[in-house]
Amino acid sequence: MPKTLTHFDKDGRARMVDVTDKASTERRAVAKGRVVFTSDSYKTIRTGGVKKGDIASVAELAGVMGAKRTSDLIPLCHPLPITGIKVVVEPDDAGYAFVVTAEVKTTGQTGVEMEALTAVMTACLTIYDMAKAIDKSMVIEDVKLLEKSGGASGDFHRDSRE
Repeated sequence: MPKTLTHFDKDGRARMVDVTDKASTERRAVAKGRVVFTSDSYKTIRTGGVKKGDIASVAELAGVMGAKRTSDLIPLCHPLPITGIKVVVEPDDAGYAFVVTAEVKTTGQTGVEMEALTAVMTACLTIYDMAKAIDKSMVIEDVKLLEKSGGASGDFHRDSRE
């Protein structure tokens, strides 16, 4: 059977997917993204030269907040009882970048992929906001779902070469 878009009814109207009859299971998703800078800007940020404070800590907190607000931002997402969120911002000195990884967990009837992706994007946008005064050329890139588990569709693990 071919896969179909789930957020449209038979008449093509947008709808929130009805998960009433789905079993509650443990769900987990991990997403990743990066913010790339010029070498000079990156070095300034890494040596504490940003007046707004510690970029990584603020971005991690923003990512957690973003995951919690996903259903307010993405029109057809279900509000979920998130049971765990971990957002980590790590420097990539060789790539002049900060790498953001988010892991989100719940026990429920639908997955947390969107929450993990929203956490990453919110953290990346926070880094951008805090650093834009010194580098307007920075790029948010390579935002993607790395893995998800739980639910009827099964597990997904991105090939590490992707």
